[in-house]
Amino acid sequence: MKKENKYLALTPSKKALKIISNWLEEEKDGDFKSRKKAADEFKKCLIKTDDGSYTLYSDECSPKPEKMHTYHGAVTESLEKFVKPANLEEKKNIQILDLCSGLGYNTASCIEYLDKEKEIEIDMVEISKETVAAALLIENPFKSYKILKSFVEEKLYKDRYLGFKSYNEKITDGININIYIEDARVIVKNFENKKRYDAIFLDSFSPHKSPELFTFDFLLKLKNLLKDDGLILTYTAAAPVRSAMVLSGLHVGIGPRFGRGGGTVASKNVKFINKSLTMEDERMIALSDVGVPYRDPEFNRTSLEIIDMRKKERQYVRGFSKFASTVKSPLYLNEEIEDSRIKRRVLKNMNKLGIESLKSKKAAYIVCPQFKECICTCGIGKLDNSKDRINEMNKRLEFILNNENVI
Repeated sequence: MKKENKYLALTPSKKALKIISNWLEEEKDGDFKSRKKAADEFKKCLIKTDDGSYTLYSDECSPKPEKMHTYHGAVTESLEKFVKPANLEEKKNIQILDLCSGLGYNTASCIEYLDKEKEIEIDMVEISKETVAAALLIENPFKSYKILKSFVEEKLYKDRYLGFKSYNEKITDGININIYIEDARVIVKNFENKKRYDAIFLDSFSPHKSPELFTFDFLLKLKNLLKDDGLILTYTAAAPVRSAMVLSGLHVGIGPRFGRGGGTVASKNVKFINKSLTMEDERMIALSDVGVPYRDPEFNRTSLEIIDMRKKERQYVRGFSKFASTVKSPLYLNEEIEDSRIKRRVLKNMNKLGIESLKSKKAAYIVCPQFKECICTCGIGKLDNSKDRINEMNKRLEFILNNENVI
């Protein structure tokens, strides 16, 4: 039996999807009133956020439904976490990849925010046609959302999901939106060596529910789609995602805080990273099992398979080549612990990897790259970015494990 290679992405709730599916079928059958009726029913599924824009809950079949956007403001989140930090204002010809585009807020916010005289091309990718169609049932949160709706309607009509077209919004010259209703993994493979982007918005649901688009393999493809001065922006700060970015060769930093906290910004060039990761995050990613990335080398694993494979890899490396993340031992290297109970647990964990004490030469050697001046006589001094510090600490831990009598 052939294995299904599309991931089962989280989508709006079953109730919302049913409303949209019924409308699409009725409209194709010639019912002119079906869209208005669907919009009225759809209002019951919408959640109003603090800035007046709306969001939806994810599929009710998930253990704990997630909102597609923060309560603090769906449109404001798009602007503050994706559009503004993408640093697009000074560019004239702009290419953007909007992954898991959902209701289209990120794309529409770009058009609203950027100078109308720019050349803007946005590739929207969303696996669910119902989620794309939902944009046509939502009140316009700002003027440019009408432009988005025109492109959405044209796409759905062309693909014969819609029976009629009603939007005649005049599109500003220079704006083009391409909509792909497809598995994002398929799209990025098809785009490789063909496209380069100034910004990639990675706006999937959380990695622990939808890890398919946060694997090392997927992020490596995204890196290859970036221009040299391009940025990947995502709302998540998850350690396996940041670890995968570093492993792929990207520089990483903390994104702007809004609603759900700070996300992650990644680039090929360190000068486009404004805020490094915290010392604590760097250590946990480099030295503990929490930094084990998700993997999907053939782009065909299900979310459960990806999660299970990472779980097994974490169990394998824990206490063998990485510190156990539950104890957070890396945070105490070259530090003192006053709490005797915590100290016993940390030392027990450290001893498994041959680190005899918190202030040992080995402990100092491992974390030395994070300090402004050398603390272990290696002479390296502090490295100036998170990627290099993470890679160097990881290399030093591996060196100690393979050469326990050297230091």
